Amino acid sequence: MRGSAGMSNFLEITLRPAISSDAAAIAKTMRASLNALVWMPVLHTPEEDLFFIRDILLPSQQVTVAEAGGQIVGFIAVSGEWVEQLYLDPAWTGRSIGSRLLAHATAGMPFIKLHCFQINSGARRFYERHGFRAESFGDGSTNEEGLPDILYVRR
Repeated sequence: MRGSAGMSNFLEITLRPAISSDAAAIAKTMRASLNALVWMPVLHTPEEDLFFIRDILLPSQQVTVAEAGGQIVGFIAVSGEWVEQLYLDPAWTGRSIGSRLLAHATAGMPFIKLHCFQINSGARRFYERHGFRAESFGDGSTNEEGLPDILYVRR
């Protein structure tokens, strides 16, 4: 057995629609992912994260979770032609989970848009590898983090 991941390498990843009782685990996954980004300002408390997921995201968007061993390790949220959220637990990156979530959630969509922060080189490589092209660059005035962003489009 190689590396420090141990048994988690052998856990099967399953994708399923999110349900309301997943809200706390989804919020925790989102926060873990955001906390791994040293440049990301912390704007919300864990309680605010939970409120956002439970009362805004889950009721209004199509959310798919990735599960391993009964634990949520990632999720994607789609609304109309927008990928609004895609987060993985940092311990589970690099295993094609993000690719599976993206392919599953956007299957059959002819036109997909999303925003990504310019500083997020890992996410930029990921989306460009999946056929997204930078359409426009923003100065950060339209997002709450105040960080320059990119509008990505896949046709």
